[in-house]
Amino acid sequence: MLVFLKKKNSYLYSVHISVVSLIHRVGLFISSLLIWDSKTFISVVDIFVICSPDSLHLSSHVKFYLVIKTCKKMGIQTVAVHSDVDSNVHVKMADEAVCVGPAPTSKSYLNMDAIMDAIRLTGAQAVSGNEFLAAVGVTFIGPDTHAIQAMGDKIESKLIAKAAKVNTIPGFDGVVKTAEDAVKIAQQIGYPVMIKASAGGGGKGMRIAWNDEETREGFRFSSQEAASSFGDDRLLIEKYIDNPRHIEIQVLADKHGNVLWLNERECSIQRRNQKVVEEAPSMFLDADTRRVMGEQAVQLAKAVKYSSAGTVEFLVDSKKNFYFLEMNTRLQVEHPVTECITGLDLVEQMIRIAKGYQLQQKQEDIPINGWAIESRVYAEDPFKSFGLPSIGRLSQYQEPLKLSHVRVDSGIEEGSDINIYYDPMISKLVTYGATRAEALARMEDALDNYVIRGVTHNIPLLREIITHPRFVSGDISTNFLPEVYPEGFKGHHLDEDRCRELLASAAALHVTSQLYSHKILGTQRVSSAPMDQNNWELCVELGQELHDIEISKSGNSYIVKVDGGQVEVCGDWNLASPLLPLTINGTCRMLQCLSKESSGNIVLQYMGTLFKVRVLSKLTAKLNSYMPEKVSEDTSSILRSPMPGTVVAMSVKPGDTVADGQEICVIEAMKMQNSLTAVKQAKVKSVHCQPGETVGEGDLLVELE
Repeated sequence: MLVFLKKKNSYLYSVHISVVSLIHRVGLFISSLLIWDSKTFISVVDIFVICSPDSLHLSSHVKFYLVIKTCKKMGIQTVAVHSDVDSNVHVKMADEAVCVGPAPTSKSYLNMDAIMDAIRLTGAQAVSGNEFLAAVGVTFIGPDTHAIQAMGDKIESKLIAKAAKVNTIPGFDGVVKTAEDAVKIAQQIGYPVMIKASAGGGGKGMRIAWNDEETREGFRFSSQEAASSFGDDRLLIEKYIDNPRHIEIQVLADKHGNVLWLNERECSIQRRNQKVVEEAPSMFLDADTRRVMGEQAVQLAKAVKYSSAGTVEFLVDSKKNFYFLEMNTRLQVEHPVTECITGLDLVEQMIRIAKGYQLQQKQEDIPINGWAIESRVYAEDPFKSFGLPSIGRLSQYQEPLKLSHVRVDSGIEEGSDINIYYDPMISKLVTYGATRAEALARMEDALDNYVIRGVTHNIPLLREIITHPRFVSGDISTNFLPEVYPEGFKGHHLDEDRCRELLASAAALHVTSQLYSHKILGTQRVSSAPMDQNNWELCVELGQELHDIEISKSGNSYIVKVDGGQVEVCGDWNLASPLLPLTINGTCRMLQCLSKESSGNIVLQYMGTLFKVRVLSKLTAKLNSYMPEKVSEDTSSILRSPMPGTVVAMSVKPGDTVADGQEICVIEAMKMQNSLTAVKQAKVKSVHCQPGETVGEGDLLVELE
């Protein structure tokens, strides 16, 4: 997303041409701002490195939503530049908007002709050279270009960090040219190693290798992802720090040499090297380690003459040894948790710094007030590799903003589309409190109250993470998800009590729905069940099990006898609301009813996970037992796409024989490349796609004999 800000009735846009050229190399997204005070105004260009250029995503909606929100507070008008499928909330919030082309970023955001046309259309002026910028008083909201270039290259940034006496990870500091070179370097470093894109970020172009074969494969995929995402296929190799924590330091620097560190963020909960849950501060750091990490982050910022907000990321082992990972020269997705505990508005600080003001705070003024947790809500299927992308339209969308101490940065709304072109982030959900326990309890409530319909989302996984005993105790690392869910995420596990709660809630909801259906505009109609009936005998089907239910009604309360226990369920039973607040055995629970049918089929979101139940009468359940079971499809002889995406490579053709585990094709989804392999040795019968084709989730790719 490109956002231009302007002064009312006057356009004074300027874009540094060398920065525009950087879009192709390191993936910068430009926002040009006009800022003025009571005496004068200056024209400035705001640069945010959202991520790689071809993975422009909904988190950019979020960031520019925040930029526009802050600018409105400061009295600055805005112009949003967008692709033809990308006109979300940030576009509606802006005072003006310009479409720069179709969805693919190469034809819109990376189309320099279209961008320059938009600048000319709105009265912008392209300029070349820092000297000219200085002459006309144009300033960047963000670091100088030399800092962006230095820190945007992982090889160069590591060398600079070493020179600045910042702890760095052992590894090869040069460019790895071939797969065989990668193997030799990995052997010298010692396995495991991390193969990384030099210009990378957001987990793209990263692979862990434990042996020579994985190094060759990692080199291939990382270089392809790097070329696709960053236009730069250079790679480096470092020693992989096994079972580390990912802890980063937020820095803030002005143009007068003043640099502050704004405490740390714990970002260890990750999947595919991408962050999922973040918090500030970290439970793991003590005051001395925090101070040393902060001071080293400041040393690095000063070494590159950094100004604006930035993040220095570290890996921290179990003994609190820490190693520089990278520096992000942008506003991070997780910056709200830092704002919550420090009370600083980082966007406003960036604008002040760009204007030339000195920092108003000293290091001793930076507090840690309370605790903040951020959950990244994605349109993903968490049951597939902890989150493969989902696409669709948000048919219903309701943020939990009625709850206290909850912040949602989304940039989307009901009716917004999530498509294959951009990263599937929906929002950043943030809760905060005086203690970590308070912030976690509020996050649990917020996730239960978050209504998202039309796409599959990762709220089931997020809720399980923040309530898991290991997370609650702070026993976490970047390997948390594969260690806690070695067989993959399966959703919330129902113990006996929770199972009874779910069954009782479904039965009570079914009875309530049936009773409501007996009336039309308040007038009773002929019904198979008498209106004064208060007792029912039912069966509830959950999974492969059938449970006998006895249920009685008194007012808005139901007493349900199930599986040898008794459950009392009370509620207002507003069937028109997507939220279903219930009191179950005296405990408040927030359920969501996604669908209910007269046949008894109900889909409930309970403890964050979707459960499909079927409520039947005794007679229907008996007759249903005679129905033939549907035979499941034999998937061992077919390969279907597990996600929407683009076929990058097809490695087989009809007649080929494939071995168990052999690569069949590569699907790229949101610029992450995924190798799909055979589950058995077989002969290829037919191929139903070819490189370059777009496929949907479940589409047939290859048939085996």
